Amino acid sequence: MRRGTLTRGTRRAKKSLKDQISGVWRCQRIWIWGRMIIRISVSALREKREQRSSRILLTGATGFLGSHIAAEMLRRGFSLWVLCRPKKQLTGQERFRRILDWLREEIPAPSKVRVVEGHLEQPRFGLDERQYSEMLSQVDEIVHCASNTSFSERKRAEVEAVNIAGLQRVLEAAAQSRCHFFHHLSTAYVAGKKEGVFREERVTNQDFHNLYEETKCLGERLVAELCAREGIRCTIYRPSIVYGDSRTGRALTFRALYYPVRTVLFFKNLYRADILENGGGKAKEMGVRMDRDGWVHLPIRLEKKENGGINLVPVDFFLQAFMALWGDALEGGIFHLVNPRPKKIDELVDFTSRLFRITGIRAVPPGDFLETPRNPLEVLFHAYLDAYHPYMRDGRVFDSREADSILRRRNILCPDLDYEIFSRCMNYAVASGWGQKRKAEFGRGNE
Repeated sequence: MRRGTLTRGTRRAKKSLKDQISGVWRCQRIWIWGRMIIRISVSALREKREQRSSRILLTGATGFLGSHIAAEMLRRGFSLWVLCRPKKQLTGQERFRRILDWLREEIPAPSKVRVVEGHLEQPRFGLDERQYSEMLSQVDEIVHCASNTSFSERKRAEVEAVNIAGLQRVLEAAAQSRCHFFHHLSTAYVAGKKEGVFREERVTNQDFHNLYEETKCLGERLVAELCAREGIRCTIYRPSIVYGDSRTGRALTFRALYYPVRTVLFFKNLYRADILENGGGKAKEMGVRMDRDGWVHLPIRLEKKENGGINLVPVDFFLQAFMALWGDALEGGIFHLVNPRPKKIDELVDFTSRLFRITGIRAVPPGDFLETPRNPLEVLFHAYLDAYHPYMRDGRVFDSREADSILRRRNILCPDLDYEIFSRCMNYAVASGWGQKRKAEFGRGNE
């Protein structure tokens, strides 16, 4: 074969490949020279997004973050398949409708959302073959938000069932469908026990503080491997600790930031009642007292790290950032959705003390406990918060230059958690009974 003929043949092959990617084959698996080619071009992806012709499969739509993403996707005119399991005498459809109602979102037209009752851990999500095949034939993108956030080792089987086995089922669906983009909601804390700067790149660390960090890290690896093998574009979103809406204080769950505050308030109310109703004998044993103005003194020291802080972002920032990255990061990538100004434990102690009329809580360096051992109240308090200690004295720094390069263009900035925002969020939490008033209403689970 003459050299010129080979060159022309090679050019024709390359032109044919280009035509396939940009034409009718744009959403298909394409193999060329024994290598998987990406399922969709950036231009074709952008066109589908602009025309709102993509159908999106969303998991975790009744969870805190997933529900906000679902509502925003519908608000922007996208069509959703929502995988939602029934729970506590509520169907999946009822659970999703109640979440939209709580978010003050209008129920969309049936053509825009289809709620499918299923279970992540089961083959084909527990759907019959016809329904499963129909879903796979229509899905263009998958947003995977479902997660079990428990830290407890005794719940390993439950956590792995969702965060590993459930994710694998979703990845199987992505591989078998025409899906061309996989969006995976992870966490910045896949960093594990690593100290110092943690960048927006694949994790090599193998040492973690808890089961949640461990399973989310393994999940990222499963996502990256499957998407690379199948030619699916992939974005991994890594938010830090997400709290309520900075403008309204509203939240669906009250863990992380809320749990230590709730524990402080529990002890305050417990010993205040003992002082007012029972003479204060138990309070005195713990060193607790109340002054004439009703302020309660709780002798509690919290360990702090001088150069550390707690990285906190409000859910409204998270949603803005997620949608900006969804819209602009068409090549995919790994992005930290974090606060450039981690909150010092001293500031959170001050906010809590001022809001709930408490004295005696102090943030101290580790050496303070060597000089003076923990008192009985501190022993009890630290037992309650054992799982949260790594986050209360955190030295991890999350580099976010990749995310920031997109967010700055859209003028999306994470607000600082000041006393006004803190008060708004905590007052809402107290008024809602720390979520107890809505728990039965939503039938929420770990998704």
